[in-house]
Amino acid sequence: MAFVVGLTGGIGSGKSAASAWFESQGIAVVDADVVAREIVQKGQPALTQIQQAFGGWVLLENGELNRRALREHIFKAPEARKVLEQITHPAIRSSIIWQLQQAASPYALLASPLLFETNQHELAQRSLLIDASEELQIQRASQRDGQNAEQIKKIIAAQMPRAQKQQRADDIVLNDGHLDHLYLHLQPLHEKYLALAKKQLP
Repeated sequence: MAFVVGLTGGIGSGKSAASAWFESQGIAVVDADVVAREIVQKGQPALTQIQQAFGGWVLLENGELNRRALREHIFKAPEARKVLEQITHPAIRSSIIWQLQQAASPYALLASPLLFETNQHELAQRSLLIDASEELQIQRASQRDGQNAEQIKKIIAAQMPRAQKQQRADDIVLNDGHLDHLYLHLQPLHEKYLALAKKQLP
């Protein structure tokens, strides 16, 4: 498997912008959020397991997952989240590993908002945190998603605290300026990861 860098960051931190920059440098990116959507598509084993665990109401008329209904159910019944995660997390992990193994670039990037929370950092040799103040996170996320500050604060509160992520990450980029400022910080890291990946070659 290629040398893997785990990329993470809270809502509105700029993780997606960083991920897109690495991709523009020819680096294969495996996005855990995309994988999470793929594994519950129609015809996937995980979707069948979700239906068996919760009942037919989790499916729309066309046989696809009724995300809204499931989200509302989990919000009201927290124990249901554990059941769902027991189905989805192993399937997500398997798919991530398979996709990382297919990476043809010098190193691969695993972009995941829950890199540490779901132990996906174990799949990477190095971790990079895109960090931003809570104030900036709220400002960016509300501009991007049109959500109000209270909703965003709830999402932030549900994620691992910033300080904890800072302690666990190997590399940290404080994204408190324009995108050009972010890219300036990413360039030397990209070069460092290329060098590390080269060292790992047999």
